[in-house]
Amino acid sequence: MDAQDPRRLLAQRLRSLREKAVPGRKITQPELAQALGNGKPLSVPLISSWESLASPRIPPAARIEGYATLFASLRSFDCDPPRPVSPEEMTSEERRAKAELGRELTHLRQAALRASTRGWGSQQSPLSEVEESLNLGPWRFADGRTVTIVCPRWPQHLLARTPYTDRDDPGYIEILRYSELDALVELHGHLRAANPANQVSLRAADELVSDDYTSHLVLLGVVHWNLAATSPLGLLQLPVRQIADGNSPGGQYFEVDQGGKMVPHRPVLGGLSGSGSKGVLLEDVAMFARAVNPFNRKRTVTICAGMYGRGTYGAVRALTDARFLDRNAEYLRSRFSGSEAYCILMRVPVVNGATVTPDWSIGEYTLFEWSG
Repeated sequence: MDAQDPRRLLAQRLRSLREKAVPGRKITQPELAQALGNGKPLSVPLISSWESLASPRIPPAARIEGYATLFASLRSFDCDPPRPVSPEEMTSEERRAKAELGRELTHLRQAALRASTRGWGSQQSPLSEVEESLNLGPWRFADGRTVTIVCPRWPQHLLARTPYTDRDDPGYIEILRYSELDALVELHGHLRAANPANQVSLRAADELVSDDYTSHLVLLGVVHWNLAATSPLGLLQLPVRQIADGNSPGGQYFEVDQGGKMVPHRPVLGGLSGSGSKGVLLEDVAMFARAVNPFNRKRTVTICAGMYGRGTYGAVRALTDARFLDRNAEYLRSRFSGSEAYCILMRVPVVNGATVTPDWSIGEYTLFEWSG
């Protein structure tokens, strides 16, 4: 096999971790098999096949994560046999090391898979590039894990003026009862593409059941309509609050705790567009936040919320837009790897009524960042 074949490079890296990652100690294949098996040891020939330089097999994604967890901390090898340090027990430095090693091994595995499916040395197709972006982006979750999108419904006084939202109407359309439809349609399609083996559910804030709370939760939209957000947000203790006063122009804004001082970030509205209008939205303010789910530490809570619908849409598009997904995902990895919780407050320009996707990598779109 060619020395630069991605399959061989992955095998070499896995063998190197076992033999050289722990100073003064060479981990044996039986020890590694037991440590990766999580109570049910893997077979030693399987470990050997992953390290083979002549005819390597490619480990499944779950085993790659196991390698990253095991070798992120030397404390994993303080006991006999070795045992991975649980994510809850890891220090912030160990979590960063796990994230970095996981990214490295995932890239190697993706390259090895491409070499297996299309042959070593052939050119990467546009389809495989899209596949890789989906697999490595922040909207990719472990196979089989349910993702629940929680979307606010329109207030009753607005529903009363919206056609086909009465359940007794023969033309009733359920989805019209939800707000944030631009963001919802965009995100739902992306989640299904990135997670073909996962159940992606849609729930209104007042319809959540116990199993929903313990899935991967994605909260869309402003808090004062999204009742489900009040409990997770209170537990997450983010330094950002949404202040929603819809009775005055610019009354809706984000408030950030910066060193004990509350700093407002408001959307920008222009001249009036008609009778009774509060103004034309020129720029919204939106938040993207992710944290460990307080109801299930093996799942996440993600929040995409603007003061208006176009802000929420912009927060979603930052990580679904094919032109910006990779650079914004890399921005998150470079800034927040190893963090259990983080958030970005961003500007979302609106040009001639169109929402412009924010590019976090150039700086002018980000207003506030936090991690914990």
